Amino acid sequence: MLSCVQVVNCKHRIQVGAALALRSYSSEGGDRKPHQKLMVLGIPNPFIWLRTRVYYFLIRAYFDSDFNIDDFTEGAKQALFHVSKLLSQCQFSALEGLVASDLIGKLEEKCGLLSPNYKSALLASPDELMHTVAADVGIYYDDEGRRFVSILMRFWYLSSARLPEDALEGTRVFKVAVGREGETKRLLTANYEFQREFTKGVTPDWTITRIEHSKLLD
Repeated sequence: MLSCVQVVNCKHRIQVGAALALRSYSSEGGDRKPHQKLMVLGIPNPFIWLRTRVYYFLIRAYFDSDFNIDDFTEGAKQALFHVSKLLSQCQFSALEGLVASDLIGKLEEKCGLLSPNYKSALLASPDELMHTVAADVGIYYDDEGRRFVSILMRFWYLSSARLPEDALEGTRVFKVAVGREGETKRLLTANYEFQREFTKGVTPDWTITRIEHSKLLD
């Protein structure tokens, strides 16, 4: 069975500070046209940026000396690609071991109410991912003294799923040049929260405890 440890286990570097993601699209055929670029620009909250850096230090100092946010970010992307594909295909049994058990049932119920186009919009593919950032980090203990770390990752990705014009209020719509004809794509967001228990003797697995895709799963 695939575990979150297997999914969240790759290396990648992302730019810290002003978030900037760039994707190029070109036209094919006889006519040579300039590349069209889509830019996603975000200015992070200074307080949150500083707080997450403090938490990264605490995680390395008291929980996992090998923790690296760059490695974690790349692994979180792979988890997004895999889990969003399973959700779009309604393969809920395959989410076991990756997603918290109580969350799987809620996702199955919500996805059952979605139209095929909305389900298609859940899919975040590697080629359409525009930007990834750690939105929040938390360290806490429960009443039994168990230790937990949670990391909320936020993703921006493009989707060509056909959605009503008035759906998903607040999302941006872009015209992207693909071949000789333009294709309309939406820039959607997804929030995935990863949690790991660091209590002695517990299997060190990261589990997804929260999943949000724009307003698709409200």
